[in-house]
Amino acid sequence: MGLYKRGAVWWSRYYVNGERVLESTNTTNKREAEQIYQAKRRRANSQRHHVLLDANRITFGEVAGQFLAKTGNSEYHQGRLQHLLPVFGGCRLVHITRGMVDEYRTMRLKRVTNATVNRDVSTLKHILFWAVDEGFLGINPLARYRELPEPRRPRRVLSVQEEDALLEVASRHLRQAIILAVDTGMRRGEILSQRREHLDAARRLLVVSKSKTPGGVGREIPWTTRVAEILEPLTGGEGFVVLYQGEQIKLLKTSWQGAVRRSGIRYLRFHDLRHTFNTRLMEANVSQDVRKTLMGHSDGDINAVYTHVELPTKRGAIAKLERWQADQCEALKQQTQTADKKEDSHGSISAAHPEGESRSVPRTPKGAD
Repeated sequence: MGLYKRGAVWWSRYYVNGERVLESTNTTNKREAEQIYQAKRRRANSQRHHVLLDANRITFGEVAGQFLAKTGNSEYHQGRLQHLLPVFGGCRLVHITRGMVDEYRTMRLKRVTNATVNRDVSTLKHILFWAVDEGFLGINPLARYRELPEPRRPRRVLSVQEEDALLEVASRHLRQAIILAVDTGMRRGEILSQRREHLDAARRLLVVSKSKTPGGVGREIPWTTRVAEILEPLTGGEGFVVLYQGEQIKLLKTSWQGAVRRSGIRYLRFHDLRHTFNTRLMEANVSQDVRKTLMGHSDGDINAVYTHVELPTKRGAIAKLERWQADQCEALKQQTQTADKKEDSHGSISAAHPEGESRSVPRTPKGAD
C-alpha cells in the first residue's frame, strides 16, 4: 500500500499518468488514511480513463441497483433493501449521514428487534463501502457506525435422537441437505450452491464451490459414509448437488419448518446444524484449528489468515466424527433396549398378578401327592 509516515501524519503515494504524486492525508489515524488513499487512487484512475463519477448526483437507489447487478443479486440483500430503499433510495450518496441512520433505527425499532435493525444497517454500510471501492463515494460515513447491542442466544445443538426423528420425516432433498450440513459443517448457501463438478469420488472429497467467506471457497472436506452415499452417484456429472424436481433450490425455509414441526423436536434453525457439526467435532477431541479449516471459519475477521491443515489431518477429524456418531447411536440403542426390557418386565408382572386378585399362594394339604 502507498502509505507512509512523516512524523505522526500519514502520507499517500500514487501515480497519475506515470508521474508519482506525494500528498498528505492530514490525519494521524491509519484507517482514515487508508480510506483517503484509496479514494485518491480511484480518482486518479478515473481521470486516466476519462471517467467522471459525480457523487453529488448519484443516488443510493442507483448505486444499490448496480451493486445487485454486479455482485450476484443476493436474495438476502434484496430483502434488506425492501426496507432501506423507501427511506434512502432517493437520497444522494453525499447526503447520507449518521443522523439519518439514527432516525431510521428509531423508526424500525418500533416494529422489529435490535438484531434485525443491525442487519439492515450492516447492508447499508456494506453497499456504501462498495460505492467507495467503485469510485462513487470518497469516504463511507458509516465506517465506524456502531451496532445496537444484541442479547446472546444459546446455540441449539441437534442430538442424535432428534436427528433421527428429523431425517425420518424430511423430504428427499431436505434429507440430503441435513446430512451434508451435519457431516460437513457447510452453510445452507454453500450446500445449495455446491456443484457436481467439484466432487472427487476417487479421493472421497468435496471441494466447496461457493462460500460467503474468502477462506470458505475451495476448501476440501472429506466424506463420511453417509455423505458418500449421497454424492457418489452424482460424481462425473454437471449441475447442482441438491435439487428439487430437477431444479436448483434457492431456499429451504418451507420444507425445513414443516419437517421440524412433523418431527416433534424443539425448534431450531437450519444454521444450527453447522453448530452441531462443530460441537460434535469438539466432543470428538478435534482441535480448534482443524475445525475452523473444515468449516471455512474466520471468527469474524475478514483479514484472518486461515491455518493450513493437511488433508490427512482433515480425514482423521472426519473419522473421529464418524466414531463419535457411531458411539452415540450405540448408546441410544442400548438405552432403548433397556427401556423396552423394563416395560416388558412390568407388563409380565401385571399379567401374572391382575389388580384386585389375591396374590397369596394356596398351601398344599399335608399328605397330598
